[in-house]
Amino acid sequence: MATTFAPAQPARKALGETELMWMMALLMALNAFGIDAILPALDALAADLSVSGNDRQFVIGVYLLTAGMGALVPGALADRFGRRPILLGSIAVYIVLSVLSALAPTYDALIAVRAAQGFFAAGIIALPPAIIRDRVGGDKMARMMSLIFVIFLMVPAVAPTIGEGILQVGSWRAIFGFMAVLGVAVGAWVHLRLPESLSQDNRQPILPRTIARNMGRALVLPSVAGYVIGSALVFGALFGFINSSQQLITETFGAGEIFPLIFAICAGSMALASWSNSRIVERFGARRVSHSALFAFIAVSAVQVMFAFQPEEQLWQFVPLMAINMALLGFIGSNFGAIAMNPFFAIAGAASSAHGFVRMTTAALLGGGIGYAYDGTARPLALALLASGLTCLVLVLWSEKGKLFGPSDAEAGMGRD
Repeated sequence: MATTFAPAQPARKALGETELMWMMALLMALNAFGIDAILPALDALAADLSVSGNDRQFVIGVYLLTAGMGALVPGALADRFGRRPILLGSIAVYIVLSVLSALAPTYDALIAVRAAQGFFAAGIIALPPAIIRDRVGGDKMARMMSLIFVIFLMVPAVAPTIGEGILQVGSWRAIFGFMAVLGVAVGAWVHLRLPESLSQDNRQPILPRTIARNMGRALVLPSVAGYVIGSALVFGALFGFINSSQQLITETFGAGEIFPLIFAICAGSMALASWSNSRIVERFGARRVSHSALFAFIAVSAVQVMFAFQPEEQLWQFVPLMAINMALLGFIGSNFGAIAMNPFFAIAGAASSAHGFVRMTTAALLGGGIGYAYDGTARPLALALLASGLTCLVLVLWSEKGKLFGPSDAEAGMGRD
């Protein structure tokens, strides 16, 4: 009797570094799209749901805040059960709650759904750094995170334009529907292609004491804490711009018709800076690059304050300075994150969650306060940028024991895990 053999199936190509970076970037971009695409629709949303004044900003601010609070959860679970199942669960929640946002009958209901979405879908922000840290560390991680930010920041650059385009053919509700469609597409990609990156040896038990200990370890090191809190402050000022950007451009500068273009210029500058960072960070080191960028950030912020307190600040003065400072954040964010994550290879999930919690909640609260302080001028934002930069510098000096620009003893061994 003849034996029939089925033809051999070709082995699936392993997930390479380039595909991994695109995947992690687009995962994080789901979060960015959920924030920035709705910005051009805030006026229409406010009119439809009877929202007045600065209260419209809560649809952005509450999502940012609860995403930071929720960041505590997925990392601990991912250190026990693996990155893949927790990540897929976060994507599923993001999809369902995007649909519910589109169906919200009142503003209070929309805020409640957005709060839940930020909290329960926090894994799409908290887990990518842990997945990258499972593979690499040190300046190579900084380079990969910079490239991820380049791709990730393409979305904020175009999201308001996409949102504006959707508004031309539908309502603000259709923007949330489009968010769900994007979630399905990225989720399918993750399901089909992402392998588990957490080894069995590094799995941590789900014990409150263990979780608290791991997260505490990720925050108490002085060499880490200054970078985590410092980045939270400077990104809080950025969130303040995002929260108030639609009102600033539309009301203060009377340029609402080109708001998507202006937002794209600012976000695009961050993407360009992140690409530049990826080209230089392994040569000069994450510390030298980010410390230099921080000093430049403070200097540009001081100029922003000067212009903001002129009787009639002009759009041509505001936009270039804001774009430059957002570009400098492209040199600060990924490098600060890589420096802070480097000591925690075995507990990367818990460390990523703890850092994300501190960064996101602090930045969201600060950004919400800055946005709500909008008074028809750019003064609150400019003052916040300068204050956050100066405070960040103090914190970095504390972490580095007063020595800047050079690789520390710890950094000399980065990437050897």
